[in-house]
Amino acid sequence: MNALTSTRIATGARSASAWTWRAALLLLLTALPWTARAFGLAELEAQLRATPVVRGQFVQQKFLRSLPQPLTSRGDFTLAAGKGLLWRLRTPIAQDLRIDANGISRRDESGAWQALPQQTGSGRENRLFLSVLAGDTQGLQENFDLALTGEANAWQLMLTPRSALLRQIFDNIQINGGKLVDRIELRETQGDRSVLQMTDAAAADALNAEEQRAFSH
Repeated sequence: MNALTSTRIATGARSASAWTWRAALLLLLTALPWTARAFGLAELEAQLRATPVVRGQFVQQKFLRSLPQPLTSRGDFTLAAGKGLLWRLRTPIAQDLRIDANGISRRDESGAWQALPQQTGSGRENRLFLSVLAGDTQGLQENFDLALTGEANAWQLMLTPRSALLRQIFDNIQINGGKLVDRIELRETQGDRSVLQMTDAAAADALNAEEQRAFSH
């Protein structure tokens, strides 16, 4: 393994938690009852709330100005309304993460979930994430301007940060989808960007036994 490859894997592991809470924020964001004034938001709300459980595969790429190639991770996910997100990384490292109202947890070798420490300086961001989980749409609208375009089978939701802190992190966040969310792109102010693509996503009515155990411990 050459030095560049080692650096990329190490960087990917260190940033897994940060990427995951952002992905969780965006996935859960689209499943909430939006009240902001934008074309078709009521229809989008009804469409996405009709799927209490979503399972699928993901490919996540982090484009850094300092690296010639993106950092790429792959895995699968389960999004459950009212419970949170199971985010199972498979490459380049194997790691199971859970995002719920208590924060971000990682499953250790024994199968137990261990809470991850809060990222330095991210308290405001974590409160925003928790407001998404709690359905605090008023709090979300205080931080983002929302603009929806398109139609039921091909829509785009653009989030432009309003708060000073979020403007220091993101230029904007773009979510695309049809019946379900297909793609999320985070453009950061320093020029880096993250692209999350969901494939083979399918709706379900209930969690399976393993997923129920994961959310209950």
